[in-house]
Amino acid sequence: MRYDYLIVGSGLFGGTFARKALDAGKTCLVLEKRSHIGGNVYCNTVQDIPIHQYGAHIFHTSDPKIWDFIGNYCEINDFINSPIAVYHGEQYNLPFNMHTFHQMWGIKTAREAQEIIDRQRRQIRGVPKNLEEQAISLVGTDIYEKLVKHYTEKQWGRPCSELPAFIIRRLPVRFTYNNNYFNDTYQGIPKGGYNNLIKNLFSGAEIRLNVDYNYRRDEYRFLADRVVYTGTIDSYFDYRFGKLEYRSLRFETELLPVKSYQGNAVVNYTDGDTPFTRIIEHKFFEKTDLPYTIISREYPIAPSDVNEPFYPVNDEKNSALYERYKELTAFEKGVYFGGRLAEYSYYDMDKTVASSLALAEQIL
Repeated sequence: MRYDYLIVGSGLFGGTFARKALDAGKTCLVLEKRSHIGGNVYCNTVQDIPIHQYGAHIFHTSDPKIWDFIGNYCEINDFINSPIAVYHGEQYNLPFNMHTFHQMWGIKTAREAQEIIDRQRRQIRGVPKNLEEQAISLVGTDIYEKLVKHYTEKQWGRPCSELPAFIIRRLPVRFTYNNNYFNDTYQGIPKGGYNNLIKNLFSGAEIRLNVDYNYRRDEYRFLADRVVYTGTIDSYFDYRFGKLEYRSLRFETELLPVKSYQGNAVVNYTDGDTPFTRIIEHKFFEKTDLPYTIISREYPIAPSDVNEPFYPVNDEKNSALYERYKELTAFEKGVYFGGRLAEYSYYDMDKTVASSLALAEQIL
């Protein structure tokens, strides 16, 4: 059988495009490397608790078009992301707001907080040369040292002084008592996890799991008129110029016989001595009233051929390498590259959906 579209990868980009193509009367074949669909939003339900298998995913957007699109295929709850940061036993609210400033300095007014931050920011003169200087220029030394420096170094596996400044273009600072991490108009998580959403997006498509398109690309390419490719762009071109780097994650998940372990969905550990970056308590994404709980400790790990790619290392070297691969895509007739791996960009989920909808409008 020949298909109108072959979609490589079953994450949000592939699922959004599949839904629009199927609704337009097109036939779609989906090839997925993993043993499940959904990409990194896949949820594995254990003891009636949906587990975010690849880390916490909270859908948020200010675009009503995107929110309505997702809402057509699942019921979204009212979860608000309000993480906590722990630094050597000290607890702080995130994002940086008046709660954080009171916890750090004991101050009570926005003016006091602003004066402290402005005074500390002034130690950086001129254009920041690295991430450390960029962060201090935005939030001052105290917040940087306790809540940014070690957490960031664990994530990236290198000192902040060796990371490019553009990685942190901004750090949210609020002079109000508002613990909502996101500024977006809409926010929530599909009830029961993301699997129902993904299943509905791909409903009507033929799906083949445990298939690596790039191993038999010539054979699979002729199964469809057009290809939507969402895998890693360097593997598509057989690593012609070398491999792009991705930071990855490892998770330790544990079922505990207590009603609540940490009292919050997400707690970040921002000191350098704790090997993991955060603990996720999955039941709080659903407000599930059960006598037990499930937590996942999240450990950043270095790039490796055997680890799943999570975060593009968008430093100058890798960005330049990506541009060389991007130039090659112009010669791939009938193949469309999209999503965080194919575009070597860490998109928020709503931006992934928006990009896929734009492609669908362009070619369907």
